[in-house]
Amino acid sequence: MQTLGLSDSTTRSDGRLKSLFWPSIQSGSDVDYLAVQGYWVCTAVGIVSLVFLTLTAHQPIIGTLVFLLFHLGGVGVREHNRFAASIVLVYYVIDLLVSIVYLLVNSPGIAVLRVIITALLVSNLRATWIAAEWRPDSEDGALPPRLGDTLADKLADEWPAWVWPKIAIAYYIFSVGFLLLTVAGLLFIALRSGRI
Repeated sequence: MQTLGLSDSTTRSDGRLKSLFWPSIQSGSDVDYLAVQGYWVCTAVGIVSLVFLTLTAHQPIIGTLVFLLFHLGGVGVREHNRFAASIVLVYYVIDLLVSIVYLLVNSPGIAVLRVIITALLVSNLRATWIAAEWRPDSEDGALPPRLGDTLADKLADEWPAWVWPKIAIAYYIFSVGFLLLTVAGLLFIALRSGRI
């Protein structure tokens, strides 16, 4: 594989922590790495939300919808879609703002974790914005080939490239509709409880 210029390990210009919270792009490998990282961040947030909403709040349908919002948003992030990166951040910030008062009083550790996740999603949006404008001008700028050797490669490389062109429009409609229903539901609850 090395003689063809293909390698599983691509060199990144930033360390892992910096690439998580303040990414920069110097080469095509950085573009690819940040897109894969964004996919996994969104998918992890979706899985955690699904588990939490199913086991703690006993809302498996809402949990599944939130998982789809984040996972398919991660697929869009992998394909450098700015809308997908924006919508997952907007949804998470709205959810954070609604729950922050409760979390600060009852479990400040989870509030700190949610703020860190919000910072990751902001960084994810920034990285997607930069990656969407990336134009390879040199040999270093070319994007590395997508691999499909392992399950993780198939999920992060092949799945987004295959599914995003088929579901992009449906995701736009679903995500905006779900966001509007969430905001309307929150307003209804606030009005009913007399907080507005």
